[in-house]
Amino acid sequence: MDTLKNYLPLCWFNANPLELTRSVGFFKQNLWVYFVVEFFLQANMTDDPFESFFEVALETVLTLLLVFVLLYLNKNLYTFIQVATAVLFCSNAAAFAVLPALVWMTITEDVLSYYVLGLLIFWDYTLLAYILRRVLSINVPASLVLALFYFAATYYGAFALGQLL
Repeated sequence: MDTLKNYLPLCWFNANPLELTRSVGFFKQNLWVYFVVEFFLQANMTDDPFESFFEVALETVLTLLLVFVLLYLNKNLYTFIQVATAVLFCSNAAAFAVLPALVWMTITEDVLSYYVLGLLIFWDYTLLAYILRRVLSINVPASLVLALFYFAATYYGAFALGQLL
């Protein structure tokens, strides 16, 4: 529970991912939650649970691979657990906020639900940009570009690889 309290301020841009508690157990828990929530979201968008499982597995591998490569190139691979946990934790927080918005959007098709969903996706994007800015010691525009690359590589990359395989 203490580890959760340490990571929670990250969702409000108030923590440095490099100063967070290193916990392999918390990393594994976030990895499982990330996989399950993303699978739930993906399975609701497609009709094939096997395809959803495969795409989410690819997305998870690509997420961890991108974090690994960025940290390796920046020569601070020793922070992999903290940074990967921060990325997964923030994605999980955003996904849990997106779930009710998706239900609202599906049931009512209210225009406001689309705006809320867009705002939550933007929040997830800015959280990742914040993490990258703090970890890689880069400026805001560079972190925004890297975050955009991350989302394109993980989500569209997983979709493209899923279509190829």
